[in-house]
Amino acid sequence: MLVSMKEMLEDARKNHYALPAFDVSNYEMMKAVLEACEEERSPALLMGLGVDLGGKGLDLITSMVKEASRFFSVPVCFHLDHATDFEFIKAAAKAGFSSVMYDGSVLPFEENAKNTAEIVKFAHSKGITVEAELGHVGNAMVGNEGDSVMNEDPEDTLTLPDEVARFVEITDVDALAIAIGTAHGVYKKTPTLRIDRLDEITAVCDRPLVLHGGSGTPDDQMKAAIRHGITKINIYSDVVGAMNSALLNKLKSIQNPSTWPAFVFEDARVQMKEVVKSKLRTFGSSGRI
Repeated sequence: MLVSMKEMLEDARKNHYALPAFDVSNYEMMKAVLEACEEERSPALLMGLGVDLGGKGLDLITSMVKEASRFFSVPVCFHLDHATDFEFIKAAAKAGFSSVMYDGSVLPFEENAKNTAEIVKFAHSKGITVEAELGHVGNAMVGNEGDSVMNEDPEDTLTLPDEVARFVEITDVDALAIAIGTAHGVYKKTPTLRIDRLDEITAVCDRPLVLHGGSGTPDDQMKAAIRHGITKINIYSDVVGAMNSALLNKLKSIQNPSTWPAFVFEDARVQMKEVVKSKLRTFGSSGRI
């Protein structure tokens, strides 16, 4: 049984730790995250990416996570990551997601707030948590775009503190993703988080704050962000990178092209779990169950 993200984040905010939220694209990633959370006694916050949810993927992946949650004793939430379409959010709610993120961060403030408010009203009627984004977290190297880099200076798209309280008042959103210097994907240079800007935001915001682009951000900066109010940190590139690196090395060593996946993925499973456990411990969510 999937649970709401709201209760998870409220506990993290109250007790000054953060929940790492892991995008899971397939069975192996899901299994690694759930097993690591169970072994670390941490709530399990899994996310689904739009690129994996096309066609029947939405129902298949959601059904997989929902059914898997029955076999673990830690609470499990499945959160829709970076949805930009209301109809898709409705479909995700029907499929069984217990939490959604509406990303209107590239829209003008008023349009972002209006859309978010409509989605919050719908989602709350279904008992579903809503995360939104104010400011804009851009991309470093993501997906298949091996040479992609951020087109904008992160400083130009930081969250403006004077907009935060008004946005929350208009939308009644449950959690707010903010831009304080991170980017999605693999960094080409180490980011520097604007903890001063985070302090300005926490001073005017009474909702849990979310940081996207947690992969590759140094642990000391992550810990500082948590101390100053961040309660959810999205992780994808670090886990999928561990999986892909292990698979690459394994496949290079295999001569039999029909080797069973159970053996092909064995090193990837170990390395993914190591990354997940490291995040759980660093962010303080280990031992919370």
